[in-house]
Amino acid sequence: MANLRQVTLDAVQTIVDGPTLHIKTEEDVEAWKTTQSYRDYSTFLQRLNESVVNYYLPWSPETPARGTVKILALLDKLDQWTEDIPPLETPQRFGNLAFRSWGRRLEEQCDSLLAELLGDGFEPVIRFAKPYLLTSFGSFTRMDYGTGHETSFALFLLVLTLVRFFEPVPEVERQLVLVVFLRYLRLCWKLQDVYRLEPAGSHGVWGLDDSHFLPYIFGSGELRDQTDIPVNAILQTPLPDTNLYFLSISRIHEVKHGPFHEHSSSLHAIAVGVANWGKVNSGLFKMYEAEVLSKRVVVQHIPLGGILEWNPSQSPASDLESAGSRPGQTTQMPPHPTSTSSSVLQPIGPPRARAPLGHGGPISARTANVGTRAPWVASAAPGSSSRSGNLEGARVSASIPNPPGSITMAPPPGAVPPKSFPNTPADSGRGS
Repeated sequence: MANLRQVTLDAVQTIVDGPTLHIKTEEDVEAWKTTQSYRDYSTFLQRLNESVVNYYLPWSPETPARGTVKILALLDKLDQWTEDIPPLETPQRFGNLAFRSWGRRLEEQCDSLLAELLGDGFEPVIRFAKPYLLTSFGSFTRMDYGTGHETSFALFLLVLTLVRFFEPVPEVERQLVLVVFLRYLRLCWKLQDVYRLEPAGSHGVWGLDDSHFLPYIFGSGELRDQTDIPVNAILQTPLPDTNLYFLSISRIHEVKHGPFHEHSSSLHAIAVGVANWGKVNSGLFKMYEAEVLSKRVVVQHIPLGGILEWNPSQSPASDLESAGSRPGQTTQMPPHPTSTSSSVLQPIGPPRARAPLGHGGPISARTANVGTRAPWVASAAPGSSSRSGNLEGARVSASIPNPPGSITMAPPPGAVPPKSFPNTPADSGRGS
């Protein structure tokens, strides 16, 4: 697996320019793909994905990293602000004006929050991490949230890893996904519900999810090497909260009504048309680059520069294809229709192996009282090893009303998977 470079604190102190908005045209999007920061992000996502293979929720480390504990405290504080700043009685269906007050408080306190998070020695990092934290929770002007904001939070974690606030080792990277990112995800869901945030740039029924993408990558990574659970298992509800993919599907059912194949046609097409979780995982990496990182309307709001360098080169895409690869494994992917370069975002890992699905704690309240479960929901067999647990603060629920759902017309159940996925036999949805 490719290593993640280090930016020393001494080097940080010599950087003059901070992050600014560089992406304004389609050419700028392609230029970003030649930068060191893009390669860093590619490597970071690959490493996070690899760290969670065969690990399931709820999970907790034996000894949480100090950074994990501190960032959970920060996210808990931001969560508490929703109690301090309740939604206003406004007639708008989307975008409660109180969200701007929440955002204003974040802008006013961001420096002190980061100083408390990072502690002594990391003060020079604050000005480089701040823009990503500020753009991680939605647009305070448009009062919306989308995959670009989610990407900003991932870049925030990347900055803190490059300077080694978080160590790039599997145990800590696993904490970043199954503890930190999970807590962030729950906070974002709460913000969306409390302040009724509009999906930012939603593809509607043709998109994977109105607001999120990374939990599907990481969740399919958790399931990548096992063969007990077919991909079309997501069509059986309710689902246990044993991985980020299932958790995200359950979230969709909470906020949308109507047939799943109508309001979530892409996810349904994946469920019935992709052979196994390994192909789902690799296909989602390709789809993420095509539908998120290659879309100017998404990435134009992401600040670049400083630690995440803006240094476009004339290097051909082939120079990037080996990023994160193992010998003999290709990472070249079909480019986005408007793109002139190949993707470097490719998951890596060994061939799929049969592995049990176990969980070491009770599932959430949403599925705890289910009277009937599919066979693959069962707990691990007695005596089997379970890589799971529960970290206080990582699983937070909120008693908040769900926003009104809507039914959107969509293709019938026979729709084909998104074009990012490899062709599979017609009956491949049963897994292999």
